[in-house]
Amino acid sequence: MALPNKGTVEKTRSPPVKVLSGQLRDAKSRITGPNGKAEFSIKRLGQGNPLCVSIVWMQGTVVEVQPDHNSVVLLDETGNFVVVGVNNIPKGKPCLIHGKYVMVMGVLQTHSPEPVLRAVKMADLSDNSLIQKRMWKYEVEDLQQTLP
Repeated sequence: MALPNKGTVEKTRSPPVKVLSGQLRDAKSRITGPNGKAEFSIKRLGQGNPLCVSIVWMQGTVVEVQPDHNSVVLLDETGNFVVVGVNNIPKGKPCLIHGKYVMVMGVLQTHSPEPVLRAVKMADLSDNSLIQKRMWKYEVEDLQQTLP
């Protein structure tokens, strides 16, 4: 049985883009591709043309855990966002605890009235949260300025 060329598979998948919840809240949505994949056009931090995103990397503080809804509400410096599907992903150290500072990678589901993403990965960043929180906006801007 022949397996698909790994290089081909990887090229069809966009890497996650670091974003802030405020950027997503102000995004424009559009449907692209034959499978109807949703993409969102955001204004880059700094300067540059709009950036299309569908898979995002976000960081924030856990403000509400909703185990019966399989979700968590996080807060970054620009506002709240919701992460769904949290019971179905590997987490490593427990991170679904109020007050924890976490990163999440996921597929953007909607951007308004508040961003919602389906989690693919979460990790606890609380050990260095002061540094992580201060640097996050700069990391986001730096990445967005280097993307075409």
